[in-house]
Amino acid sequence: MPFELVVGALLSTSLQVAFKKLASLQILDFFHARELDQKLLNKLETKLHSIHSLADDAELKQFMDPHVRNWLLKVKDVVLHAEDLLNDIQKLSKRQLDAESESQTCSGCTCKVLNLFKSSPINKEIECRMEQILDDLEFLSSQRGDLRLKTATGVGYGLSNELPQKSQTTSLVVGTDIYGRDDDKELIFHWVTSDENNHNQPSILSIVGMDGVDEFDIFKISRAILEAVTKSTNDSRDLEMVHRRLKEKLSGKKFLLVLDDIWNEKQPKWEEVQKPLVFGAQGSKILVTKRSKDVASTMQSKDHSLKQL
Repeated sequence: MPFELVVGALLSTSLQVAFKKLASLQILDFFHARELDQKLLNKLETKLHSIHSLADDAELKQFMDPHVRNWLLKVKDVVLHAEDLLNDIQKLSKRQLDAESESQTCSGCTCKVLNLFKSSPINKEIECRMEQILDDLEFLSSQRGDLRLKTATGVGYGLSNELPQKSQTTSLVVGTDIYGRDDDKELIFHWVTSDENNHNQPSILSIVGMDGVDEFDIFKISRAILEAVTKSTNDSRDLEMVHRRLKEKLSGKKFLLVLDDIWNEKQPKWEEVQKPLVFGAQGSKILVTKRSKDVASTMQSKDHSLKQL
């Protein structure tokens, strides 16, 4: 395998490992327990995503430009440093849990152990290493203009394993721009306004169309619903917290939830997303658009297929 392709494969693997570790409760709990600046984790994730997108373009251009190839190697080194740091944090987290477990057998020792960890000089070392990695990533990202690197568009090639992105839309439309869907609109309107009883469960209608490529991420979807309900940004990384807040906001209230471009045929995933939604008042509705008819059975919903115009 050519050296350049090996570099690309290693970088992609390291990035995926880093993203997975950043999302782990072990690292999040570690930062919280030691009273470390959790904003550093958010910044690191953002910087890695940004550099990941540029690396897609760099992987294609490295064969013609040695400067781009050198940049890609430097990116790989910094990402490996980030992965090493996250590994060290996980090891420290395990040591902390082991120490706390041992302290429980010793009366009055728990507080001493926790205070020892909070005041440890290791905390400063972790933050310094994190800040250095952020500075290195920022410096490499700033070279995008000189190297003429562009953000990847996600067209099925390069380092990214993410699904292609489609243009975003909103609920604000001009009525005169919609043609040939009168019967469909009538059916949906009747469903929304009906008072059918679904055993205190939200009534679900699935619209089968010609699109639907978004990845079904339980946490991201749940957090997006919460942000729509509260009309504010939510930075929580914990699904438990998101679901508890959703339950609190929706309990006893009738709602209409629209989930656009759903791509999921695994029922346990949908059941997990639906947990806080069942606390809404009777008559709540969930409208789903997707391209696979199998999604309807997965979500245990009614099914309506759109005909091509």
